[in-house]
Amino acid sequence: MRARMALKYAGIDLEHREIELRNKPKSMLLLSPKGTVPVLCVDGFVLEQSLDIMRWALMKSDPEGWAQVDEKTSQFWVNQNDGPFKVLLDQYKYLNRHPDLTVGDVLEAALDQMLVPMEEVLASSQYILGDRMTYVDIAIFPFVRQFAMVDLQRFATLPLSSTQKWLERHLQSDLFQSVMHKYPSWHD
Repeated sequence: MRARMALKYAGIDLEHREIELRNKPKSMLLLSPKGTVPVLCVDGFVLEQSLDIMRWALMKSDPEGWAQVDEKTSQFWVNQNDGPFKVLLDQYKYLNRHPDLTVGDVLEAALDQMLVPMEEVLASSQYILGDRMTYVDIAIFPFVRQFAMVDLQRFATLPLSSTQKWLERHLQSDLFQSVMHKYPSWHD
């Protein structure tokens, strides 16, 4: 989702191929043997990580200056998201795969690691790095969205009013709505 949003924002036209992960086309595996999505192939150049795709898109076009950020602070947030928070998100989504964990344990760790620090920042600004959107918001948004969707009612009761407003702003945005089109599965 974050790669799609960055590509759309940058105005990059592409041929979208929706992949069934249970039935990966051979052409995709030839480009990217690891078999994960997203994969971007441009003139024989292959990018296999969503953050790399975002950075590539922003190098091509960045009309609102999403990439003009303090690199140390932005890297902190992306590392927190893609590291510890991603692990906790997977545990939260697939708790049955982690019999040694409880919902409460995972939720408390997610709050400590990511959601409360976000809340503290968003209490005084609309976006994670200030009062304008940057690539950091887009890089983190899909993961917070997934976390919230595990149990929407529980998420709504958490003391995260600023984070919930931030999430809702992204969910209602034209950019998000424009990339949520359902595509038929692509086959070789």
